[in-house]
Amino acid sequence: MDNSILSGIHSPQDLKKLNNTELEKLCVEIRETIIQTVSENGGHLASNLGAVELTVALHRAFNSPDDAIIFDVGHQSYAHKLLTGRYPQFETLRKKDGLSGFMRPGESEYDAFVTGHSSNSISAAYGIYRANVTLGKQATAVAVIGDGAMTGGMAYEALNNAGGKKSKFIVVLNDNKMSISKNVGAVSRSFMRLRNGKRYHRLKFAVGNILLKFGFIGKGIYRFINKIKDAARSYVYKNNIFAALGFNYLGPVDGHSIAAVESILEIAKSYDRPTVVHVVTQKGKGYSYAEENPNDYHGVSPFNIDSGAEKTVKSDFSAVAGKTLCELAEKDLRICAITAAMTYGTGLYGFSKKFRDRFYDVGIAEEHAVTFAAGLAKGGMIPFFAVYSSFLQRGYDQVLHDAAIADLPVKILVDRAGIVGEDGESHQGLFDVAFLSTVPNVNIYSPYSYSELAYRIKRTAEDGELAVIRYPRGGEEFAFDFDYSKDYTLLSVGAKQAVVTYGRTFSYALTAVKKLKNFDIIKLNKVFPIKPEVIKLISGYKTVHFFEEGIRSGSVAEHVASRLLEIGALCEYTVHAVDGEFVSQQTTAEALRTYGLDTAAIIEAMKQQ
Repeated sequence: MDNSILSGIHSPQDLKKLNNTELEKLCVEIRETIIQTVSENGGHLASNLGAVELTVALHRAFNSPDDAIIFDVGHQSYAHKLLTGRYPQFETLRKKDGLSGFMRPGESEYDAFVTGHSSNSISAAYGIYRANVTLGKQATAVAVIGDGAMTGGMAYEALNNAGGKKSKFIVVLNDNKMSISKNVGAVSRSFMRLRNGKRYHRLKFAVGNILLKFGFIGKGIYRFINKIKDAARSYVYKNNIFAALGFNYLGPVDGHSIAAVESILEIAKSYDRPTVVHVVTQKGKGYSYAEENPNDYHGVSPFNIDSGAEKTVKSDFSAVAGKTLCELAEKDLRICAITAAMTYGTGLYGFSKKFRDRFYDVGIAEEHAVTFAAGLAKGGMIPFFAVYSSFLQRGYDQVLHDAAIADLPVKILVDRAGIVGEDGESHQGLFDVAFLSTVPNVNIYSPYSYSELAYRIKRTAEDGELAVIRYPRGGEEFAFDFDYSKDYTLLSVGAKQAVVTYGRTFSYALTAVKKLKNFDIIKLNKVFPIKPEVIKLISGYKTVHFFEEGIRSGSVAEHVASRLLEIGALCEYTVHAVDGEFVSQQTTAEALRTYGLDTAAIIEAMKQQ
């Protein structure tokens, strides 16, 4: 029988009954549960371990779900899930039909908003807050945003909109890496030492709590004291961006002290102006490997708890992309690499160390990254922007307006293209072909092997074109060398039916044709635009099956079908793709099976002919 404190937490209300000793033990249990589950299922580790006490304090200070608490990106919401009645299901985290690794309103009433992409929490929370005010609801909304997510421009758009107005809207800045306000001079350093001292915080919160108990008069005195303090702070911190945008600023406070965070949140609740509460935490807290290497343990595959090592280590497309760029950069000073806070995930860590002056991590700012790359290209450089497919969605306008209209030779390496597995709906890379194929001057490639990826990166570095190279998460299935110089490769057994495909799915088609030997394969080395000679080749078959690891609407199949109709082709065709839905979390193999895109599905489809 589970006698842990955590097993007795069925809602946030249960937290409010615990004493300090019980709260400390609860935090230990939460960390142990997160480490154990993530070691088996994979997921986001360091960010969640750092937010445990903060999450406990939030749920003690507010009344969720009436008070909406939105965790930005959502990859630090594991403790939130454990404290909102989902402990019994937590072992299903990131599994098919299990708990999501992010906030999902369909999963729980305590998940106020869909999360998965960065920097949207302030906008969403402020929207919920304004709706509550308009509808006369006595509830607030809180955005919990990390310092990394604060590099996204949308966060500042929201701050600009919410600041300076009478409200009880609260933003909690979970700072686990950088200092927000630049500290200038000896006075500033002394003030920071004073503010961060334990005696200061004990006195501050003691005085605050005493005054707040005296009702209206006490709150008035407390606000007066804080106005004086704010004036002094604005003199010392002349460049505090939050104050400039019309927010009260409280902190920094130790994010691993539940009492300190809870007290400062109670103070924030007493204001009638929007407030930023600056909380300082340590990523990976409670697990030594994650504390020492928080970047390595941000998002992890299943690992051994005792050694910290991943249970399965494989080479992958991201590593090949990074290695190839390093080879090019050795020979050509114009080669440079850009990432949007994904140095490790996109395989650019080696490049960042070898070529520091030609490596740019722009933060979570894909829009800026694309336009910055366009500027580099205009200036004579050869920029490669490595980005996850689902995150490139934020840069669509910049691809169209800043890169494509001028036909600038920007190179975009689209990582995690296609189905990505357990991260679920918000991270599936199923839309890039559909939305990029609407943009003139964009050339899209989708290598199926390491050798083809390396070839394409080297080739596009030489060509003066706006190029997109998309490749899947993980490693290659197997590889045969082909001539990749043409727009397509035809593997013919003299059949009257053909499979048209590209990328990873080509590997499954190769396996299927070895068993059946009753269809040809047209591999699209260049996914888009599709030249008339390819359309003519396809039109010569009696039956054509398109297999695409992407969304059907706007797919290559639909583009080709339109052209076939225009030329009056008589061939019959079938489209195998994800049709009008979001792909939920499950392993990549499970999703490919579900949507009929693996080897077995191709064999089954071609057997029917």
